Amino acid sequence: MPVMVYSLPKLHNLKASLKLYLLRFGKPGIQNISLMKNSFILLFTSIIFASCTQTEEKQFVAIDNIIPKTIALSEEQQKNWQYKDIIDDTIPGISLDKAYTEIIKDKKGAPIIIAVIDTKLDINHEDISKHIWINPKEIPDNNIDDDNNGYIDDMNGWNFLGNKKGEDVFYSNFESMRIIRKYDSVFSDKKPDQIPTELSEAYALYKKAQHLREKELKKGLQNQKYGDFLVNTYPESLATLQKIYPKQDYTLNELDSLYTVYKKDTVVSKLIYYMVNYKKYNLTQKRIHNYKKSFDAVMSKSLRYEHNERTLIGDDPENINDIKYGNPKVWNDDIPFQHAIGVAGAIAADRHNDKGINGILDHVKIMSLCVASSGGDEHDKDIALAIRYAADNGAKIINMSFGKPLSLNRSWVDDAIVYAESKDVLIVCSAGNDNIEINLENTHYPNDYSKTGEEISNNLIKVGASTYSLDKTLKAYFSNYSKKHIDLFAPGYKVYSTSHGNIYRPINGTSLSAPIVSGVAALIRSYHPDLSAFEVKDILMKSGVSYDIDVEIIQEDGSEKLVPFSKLSKSGKIVNAYNALLMAEQVANSK
Repeated sequence: MPVMVYSLPKLHNLKASLKLYLLRFGKPGIQNISLMKNSFILLFTSIIFASCTQTEEKQFVAIDNIIPKTIALSEEQQKNWQYKDIIDDTIPGISLDKAYTEIIKDKKGAPIIIAVIDTKLDINHEDISKHIWINPKEIPDNNIDDDNNGYIDDMNGWNFLGNKKGEDVFYSNFESMRIIRKYDSVFSDKKPDQIPTELSEAYALYKKAQHLREKELKKGLQNQKYGDFLVNTYPESLATLQKIYPKQDYTLNELDSLYTVYKKDTVVSKLIYYMVNYKKYNLTQKRIHNYKKSFDAVMSKSLRYEHNERTLIGDDPENINDIKYGNPKVWNDDIPFQHAIGVAGAIAADRHNDKGINGILDHVKIMSLCVASSGGDEHDKDIALAIRYAADNGAKIINMSFGKPLSLNRSWVDDAIVYAESKDVLIVCSAGNDNIEINLENTHYPNDYSKTGEEISNNLIKVGASTYSLDKTLKAYFSNYSKKHIDLFAPGYKVYSTSHGNIYRPINGTSLSAPIVSGVAALIRSYHPDLSAFEVKDILMKSGVSYDIDVEIIQEDGSEKLVPFSKLSKSGKIVNAYNALLMAEQVANSK
C-alpha cells in the first residue's frame, strides 16, 4: 500500500568524516563511449572531453572535508532542500536549481506524459490542475469508447477501484488476507509432509501470509491505540495552550521556550511537547480524527476475512482478461488517504504560478491511474492493467509509489513490466518504508526480478529515501535498502509537496523519492527524446552523487549498526539532475 511516514526520527548532531565524489562534466562531448546491446559503458575513471581548441582529461572530482550543515535549515530551505547542490549549498539535494540555471536555461523541452499509478488524484489542486493529462482521442461523457482502447470516457486516466455506478473502494484487503482466503480450504488442516509437490510453492505463500497477517494485526492494534492517544491528547494540549495564547498564534520557537519554562510541571510540559509535534507535522483536529477513522477501518475491513472489496467492483479478480470494470472518475474528495496528490506535485507542481511549491518540470502531463485505496494492498490485476494502459496511451514514464510484501499473481505484473519495456516505458518504484534490507525473503512488490533473483527487464528503477543531513542519518531512518534490489536513492525526508485541498506540507517516505527520480527522468526524456528507457535508467544510476560516509541502520532489536552508504543500493548514489542532464547530452550527441 502507499505509505507516508510521519513519526519523529531520532536526532543526531554528529560530524562525519566524509569524502564526497561528485561527477562534473565539461561542455563538449564525452568520447570513449561504448554502446552495447544490453548496456552502455562510460569510462568514468578517465573521461576525455574534446573541444575545438584542446583536449582535457577529467576524473571524478573529489571534495574533501566539506563541512556538513549543522544549523537548522531556514524555512525557505526546508521547502526546497531537495533541489539544492552539495557544493554550492552543502545540502545533498539533486542540484535541480543548478541544472535550470546552467543547463536548461531557456531551452524548450518536448511535452512528456507521466502515469501516476496510485490513489485517486486531486486533479483540481491549484498547483497541478494545468498539468493533468487529457486524452485527446476521447470525447467526455458520451458513454462511448471513442479511441477503442477498451475504456469508456477515460479523459484523465482510469479508476480501477470503482464500479459503473460511480462507487469507490475506500479500503482493500491486505494481500495476506487474499492469499489466506484463496488457500484456506486447501491447506488449513494440512501438515507440510501432506502437501503435494505441485502445491509446495502455493503452500509456502500461504504460510508466509499467515505469519504476515499476525504482524499486521499487531501493528493494526498499535495504530488504533495511537489514534486514541492523538484524539485524547490533542484537545488537552489545545486547551492548555489557549490559556497562555488565547489566539493560538504560537510558533514552534515559542513552544520550545514555553516547554523550558514549564519543564518542572510534568503535566503541562508534556502537553506542550505534544503540541510541538502536532504543529511540526501539521496535525489538525480534523486530520487526527481522519487518522483514527482510518486506523479503525483497517482493522474492521483490510484485516477482516469477511471483507472483500471486489464485490463492489464486480469483476473476476482471478481473471486478468476480465478488463471491463472500473470507471473514468480519477478523483474523489471524500477518500480518507489522498496520497497521489503529494506524488504528482513532486513531479509537476506549477513552476510559474507563484503558488505553493515548484515541481521538477512544467512541460509534463500527469495521467492518473487509480489502484491504491486508503488501507490494504493493491491487486496485482489492477497494477498490471494500469501499467499496460499507461504504455498503450502515451506515457513515457510510470511512477508507482506503493508496495507490498506479498504478491498473489506476480506473473501478471511481471508480464506488464516486460510489456512496458517493449513500449520503451521507464518505470520508477518506491523502495518502501520498513527499514529492512530487501532480498528474496524480504521482498517489496512490484519489482523487476524473478523468484530466483534474476532481473526480468531493464526498464525499472527502485528508489530509496535520503535526507538533507551529511552525517550518519543521510539514509532516511524508514527507508528500505539493498545492494542488489534497490537501484539508487533520492530525497524523501521532509519534502514539501502538494496536499489535498490546495494546501502544502512536508512529507516523509520513499513515496516522494520515486517521483523525484521520475521527474529527473522526465527532464532527460523531454530534452533528449531519442534516448531509450534503458539509457535513461543507466544515466540516472551512473550520474548520481556518491557519498563516502557510514550511515546508521536501526536493527529489529533497536540496536544500531553503521554501514557505508554506497552499500545500500546498486549504484550507491543519490540521483542528481545536473549530472544526469550533462551526461544525457553527451550520450545523445554521441549517437
